[in-house]
Amino acid sequence: MPIRVSNVRMAVDRPEGELPVRLAAVLGLKTEELDRWRILRKSLDVRDKHDVSFVYSVEVALPLDEARLVANLQKRSQTARAELYREPPFDMPPPGSEPLEHPPVIVGSGPAGMVAAVFLAEAGYRPIVLERGQAVRERIRDVADLESGGEFNPESNYLFGEGGAGTFSDGKLTCRLHGPDVRRVLTLLAECKGRPSILYDYRPHLGSNRLPAVVKALRQRVIMHGGEFRFSCRVEDLDLRDGRVRGVATSSGHIPASVVVLAIGHSARDTYQMLFDRGVPMVAKPFQIGVRIEQPQSQVNRAQYGPSPLEEKLGAADYSLVVRGESDLFTFCMCAGGQVIPSVSEPGYFCTNGMSLSRRASPFANSGLMITLAPEDFGSAHVLAGVEVQRLYEGRAFAAGRGHYLCPIQRALDFLAGRPTSDVPPSSFMRGVVPAEIAQLVPPQVVEALRRGLPQLDRRWRGKFLENATLVGPESRGSSPVRIERDKQTLVTPGVEGLYPIGEGAGYAGGIVSAAVDGLRCAKAIVRRFARLEG
Repeated sequence: MPIRVSNVRMAVDRPEGELPVRLAAVLGLKTEELDRWRILRKSLDVRDKHDVSFVYSVEVALPLDEARLVANLQKRSQTARAELYREPPFDMPPPGSEPLEHPPVIVGSGPAGMVAAVFLAEAGYRPIVLERGQAVRERIRDVADLESGGEFNPESNYLFGEGGAGTFSDGKLTCRLHGPDVRRVLTLLAECKGRPSILYDYRPHLGSNRLPAVVKALRQRVIMHGGEFRFSCRVEDLDLRDGRVRGVATSSGHIPASVVVLAIGHSARDTYQMLFDRGVPMVAKPFQIGVRIEQPQSQVNRAQYGPSPLEEKLGAADYSLVVRGESDLFTFCMCAGGQVIPSVSEPGYFCTNGMSLSRRASPFANSGLMITLAPEDFGSAHVLAGVEVQRLYEGRAFAAGRGHYLCPIQRALDFLAGRPTSDVPPSSFMRGVVPAEIAQLVPPQVVEALRRGLPQLDRRWRGKFLENATLVGPESRGSSPVRIERDKQTLVTPGVEGLYPIGEGAGYAGGIVSAAVDGLRCAKAIVRRFARLEG
């Protein structure tokens, strides 16, 4: 049986190719005695600025008495630990027996919908993926046009189009979930032009410039196994009869289906309204809202790495911070060496997000500073009240941006002092910024949390967190304000047979990997129940 060796430390200036030598030394073996090994986890320890190191967890297969080796290591080492280890295997269930008359229809091509399509296609179910936006190649052009001052396309932008919102949101693959489904999803992404290191990096990151290639490779995989994609095809209604899904009405016509997977993303507000009108059971849920803080990346590097120029070896430094209180203030989607982008899905509204390219070479760092707003704070008991909260502040931000999708900005120290910012601070936002009062563009709970939390964060960084920092916003698309109900076992919406809500838009995920894993589990549920399509 293999063993797992944890807390194997290496200096950051040592190449990863030396890991077998270090591993053998830790185990008291010769390098050639290591049979097979693979990295399970790699993290960075920056607590001691004078001894920054990588920390590895490694699976090792040995042609020896593993149990005795584990016991000996516990006696020999003060830091490294070892244990017998066998990773649970991934498996797909065998096909069920219930017949399918039509291919499953998947609404949305974000991480949840795309991964569900991959595994259904590979299992022989020939899914049809409907995407309201453009394929990623055309979508890139629409996004570039918006950033350079062009018109906003409500169907092809940073939120809508092939790959979903994740395609242009940095490509962070962090996830709190564990197990064979998570590993299978990461393996799939690595196979589809992702980096092999995403399987073990503590904070795996692809970059928004690499994600389009990953998205196209996933699409090609679906098509190769008999699936189909239809772009510029917006679902406008569900065909429901006798408590069952019978098909979908789209901008391109009716499509018959007895299985519909709703992977709509967290910004398809018109679809939420349609589902509400149709009586699909939904509930309001807490969602994240706040601002985005932007700082010089060099400032973050010095705060995290100390005086040594470790960014030359490790790349741009990031951070993850929280201030506890009545409403916890926490960083979200930190984009080292990144840029602020317009996370807009409707004309007349404005919202921010962040992204970074694979090299993280921008001179700016940015991160969300968020709180979680609860349904009781929405001001209404309506299921879609959270959507209206988002619209309220996004509408104010659009007006502050002079109706041209300029980004409202205020120096962080001006915000705390309650004074306007008189100049135009530097920013990575490409379309242009305009000074504004950020306190008017977010709920009072956010203002209170920022005024309480920002000084605490600055003290932690010895006065270097707020120096040269600006606030932009609002940021209100961190999660869905709605949850579409579903059975915990079957994943089917109660009272709507054949409807499978999944991913962030349905309220069951919080990032690329968790959404993709939800898509995989949905594919498993469908395979477990239904027989493959005939013919």
